[in-house]
Amino acid sequence: MNNDFVRKQYNKIAEAYLKQRNILKSNKYLDKLISLLPKKSTILDIGCGAAIPIDSYLINHGFKVIGIDISEKQIELAKKNVPKGTFMQKDMSLLRDYEYKVDAVVSFYAVFHIDRNKHLDLFKKIKKFIPKNGYILMTMGYDDWEGKEKLVGNEDMEWSQFGVDKNKEIIKKAGFQIIFDEIDTSGGEKHLVVIAKNSG
Repeated sequence: MNNDFVRKQYNKIAEAYLKQRNILKSNKYLDKLISLLPKKSTILDIGCGAAIPIDSYLINHGFKVIGIDISEKQIELAKKNVPKGTFMQKDMSLLRDYEYKVDAVVSFYAVFHIDRNKHLDLFKKIKKFIPKNGYILMTMGYDDWEGKEKLVGNEDMEWSQFGVDKNKEIIKKAGFQIIFDEIDTSGGEKHLVVIAKNSG
């Protein structure tokens, strides 16, 4: 995996990706998370993209949002699209222990863009961002695969992901209790969606 390649490619396709992002339906999962959180909770979005539709939806429901993304162009769009959020360019694989203190963490269609051998380490760090009984909502890969495929605009993108069972094993090993999981098939794609609780 080449994180700099992922960054450059998302800089190229940021606007085109946003135009087709709504084919992937997320609101029913966000509603499940929202039902578990105290009002006005702060949520960290890892791989926030242009902040639509995830962060705009959360802010419209009264939550505070911090978003990070590896792509400078995505962050530029996020700041324009959702001015009430706080957004910064950052590589998720370089996050530090206790770098954030939030009530929940979400990440849609992003974790599989870093080396899958770093996924457990990432989840261990995320656990330190949230309180005991805090929540995560994540999408991860459906099958065991690494390689390149075309994304919007016929641009190459890199993926590195495990299958469903291994992904759930990683989340549990990092110290989370899975309370919901489902294979989402919106947009003609398959992704594992997980809501899990920090079990302390």
